[in-house]
This record gives sequence, C-alpha cells and structure tokens, in this order.
Amino acid sequence: MCRKPSRNEMKLEAVERMKILNLMPSVINDFNKKDIVFYSEFYGILYWLSNKPEWAEIVKNFETKHNVLVYHIELSHLEFGDCLSLFYVNGHKDGWAWEKKNMRAGYCYCYVKNLDDDFCSKFGSIGFKPLNGGVKRVA
Repeated sequence: MCRKPSRNEMKLEAVERMKILNLMPSVINDFNKKDIVFYSEFYGILYWLSNKPEWAEIVKNFETKHNVLVYHIELSHLEFGDCLSLFYVNGHKDGWAWEKKNMRAGYCYCYVKNLDDDFCSKFGSIGFKPLNGGVKRVA
C-alpha cells in the first residue's frame, strides 16, 4: 500500500505541474512561498482566487473532502454554464508520473465545478493549452 504524501510533498508536486502548465513564474512563486492560488480566464489572463471568496470556499471544501491540493483553476464560460476546472494534486503518489505525462500532452484530470448547475459538476480529463502566463481550456 502506498503511503499518503504529506502536504509539503503535494506542494512540491504542484510546483512541478505548474511548470508543466507553463504558468507565469511569479504565479508559481506566490503559490510556493505564500499559498496564493490564481485562476485563468478567457485567454489565459490571471486573477487572484482571493478576489472570489465564494470560489475560495469551494476550493477549501473540495480539498478537505477529497484530500487533494488545488494549485490552479481555469474558468470557462460554456453553453451549459460557467465552469471552474480545478487543477489539483491527489493523495496517491503512484499516479503522479502518469498524470504529468498526460499534462505534457495537453490533458489533465481535473474536477470541473459547474457554477450554474452543480448536478453537472464532475471529475474528468480536460484539454488545455498554456497561454499568456495562464491556461485556457480547449476541450
């Protein structure tokens, strides 16, 4: 049985993934040093999650419930609602290498929170591309 990683191990893994996402270096540094999470919207434009306290609460509850660490969020305005794609590190180290391999190919397993219809919220893979220091969901 695999030992559950510590929060510090998850944070180090998150920093590696943020580099794969090609996030702006200051975003990575703020997460690593100050636990500041950003979200991307539209064309990779970055915003502080702290500007959206209701979303920060969603992230906190998600992390607690699923024993994960959210390190970035992407907001998409889709035909079925506004969706937050939560990029996170899970508490099972055995899948980390596989997940990073997929990220290098432009896919990431995320939790997508539909802000308009919670019934449509789910776990799944999304396609993304790095853009302007953030990320943009493409599939």
